[in-house]
Amino acid sequence: MLIIAGPCVIENEDVVFRVAEELSRLSLEFPEFDFYFKSSFDKANRSSIRSFRGPGLEEGLKVLEKVKKEFGLKTTTDVHETWQVEPTAQVVDMLQVPAFLSRQTDLVLACAKSGKPVNVKKGQFMAPWDAKNVVEKLKAGGAVDYYITERGVSFGYNNLVVDFRSLVIMSQFTKVIFDATHSVQLPGGGGDRSSGQREFVLPLIRAAVAVGCDGIFMEVHPDPDKALSDGPNMLPLKDLRKALETIRVIKDAVSTLSSEPPLLPPKDTAH
Repeated sequence: MLIIAGPCVIENEDVVFRVAEELSRLSLEFPEFDFYFKSSFDKANRSSIRSFRGPGLEEGLKVLEKVKKEFGLKTTTDVHETWQVEPTAQVVDMLQVPAFLSRQTDLVLACAKSGKPVNVKKGQFMAPWDAKNVVEKLKAGGAVDYYITERGVSFGYNNLVVDFRSLVIMSQFTKVIFDATHSVQLPGGGGDRSSGQREFVLPLIRAAVAVGCDGIFMEVHPDPDKALSDGPNMLPLKDLRKALETIRVIKDAVSTLSSEPPLLPPKDTAH
């Protein structure tokens, strides 16, 4: 079970290191999970031109390198353009393709060719079976370790819903991660920024682990109400341990059941 966690964007070293320190401590308490620290050096798809984007590639990668060295954590971050892939792959342990760019063939191929694991966020506009096309691009680029992340589907304006059938469908052709915090985002719901409903993060985590997934992605922050990006849908850092305990308990319970339940009843019992 992968656990990808961290603040949405690199705001400053203090916020990053506070989260990284707690994540490092929890990684010792929960050794059964494979932890990655995530934070973006640039949020290139902000709603408004006035929104904070981050420190940029060069400074951001320096911060992520410090996280690796000082806290012993693996790291991941978003890349938005093909030229960012090579320098980013030299620092982080996994590359991430943002949801809005999940169909950008050149970017997906560049990430695949980097030799690093790749996590592609499924676009809010994409059906789960269409994610197979993304997987084919990753394979064509030579990727050997890759994931597709579910993060909700557009449901009218400024709203996302999660169809948990998606996790089952995509697991038939790839490893699947569930993004618990972006799934409760209300895109553009704040006028010049996105809003969110963080009170639903833990319930959706419980549902996703029960349905079955290979990892959980969640953005966390020491004080989400003061965060410079995605605050309304981020999990407070103080609640991260509770989230991990929830994942552990449900995963253990699910493991006692059949690992391959039939998707349809046997023919002789179907009505």
